[in-house]
Amino acid sequence: MQIVYHIGANCTDDDRLLKSLLKNAEAFLELGVTVPGPSRYRAIIRETIQNLDGATPATDTRDILLDAILDEAEADRLVMSHHSFICVPRRVFSDGRFYGMAEQKILALAQLFPDDEIEIFLGVRNPATFVPAAFERVEGMTFQEFLRGVHPGQIKWSDLITRIKSVCPQANITVWSNEDTPLIWAQLIREIAGVDPMTKISGGFDLLGQIMSVEGMKRFHSYLKSHPPRTEVQKRRIIAAFLDKYVIDDEVEEEFDLPGWTEEMVDELTELYEEDLYTIERMAGVNFIAP
Repeated sequence: MQIVYHIGANCTDDDRLLKSLLKNAEAFLELGVTVPGPSRYRAIIRETIQNLDGATPATDTRDILLDAILDEAEADRLVMSHHSFICVPRRVFSDGRFYGMAEQKILALAQLFPDDEIEIFLGVRNPATFVPAAFERVEGMTFQEFLRGVHPGQIKWSDLITRIKSVCPQANITVWSNEDTPLIWAQLIREIAGVDPMTKISGGFDLLGQIMSVEGMKRFHSYLKSHPPRTEVQKRRIIAAFLDKYVIDDEVEEEFDLPGWTEEMVDELTELYEEDLYTIERMAGVNFIAP
């Protein structure tokens, strides 16, 4: 069986991707792909890993988990999504490293299904907005306590991916930039489900509908009907053009008031992030979805 873990990251799509996948759950089931609701697996996966506390799972653990998660007798592909599979936002820098718990958690997730094909999906985000967004979800800590001595300029998603690969080298890893999601949403749904690129899906424009005005979405759908794109690239160019004109600024622009968070720092972090994305695109064994 193919076991798919969409591990976030924290503060990326906020379960929007899972909701779009669930819209297609019935259709995907006919293709051998199971997308259970989060209540079927999030708690039991977390509790199982906590109870094991680093120990190797018993031989029947896999079957027990599948019995609890699946309604179907058989499935070829099981999709599970949780932005806190590695940790909750307050623990992003818990041991003085960026996602310092990653190796431990990824290894534990993989060991639950030792003989299955593991796939890991990860959306990454510009540290200039990721760090403030994660801190916004933390209570009872100062900003410095949250960072645990890590400077935002040290954050490299490519290093995190390398660490994941070191403990789970057999896993197929797919990565994308959260900032690109309006353009690649439909492809993300299909790739996580593992279905053909031409498979018809529902919700391919779900995210677009949340960041574009009602008038813009009406004009967008009308334009697609009268000028159907011939390729995925052409469709993305159309999306980009409509976003440029009809985007809801409040939905895509964020303002943070943090100690030392200046425009110059944001520019510097953004430049480092773009360099990091360039590195990720060229990493062996990583499928990077670019717009």
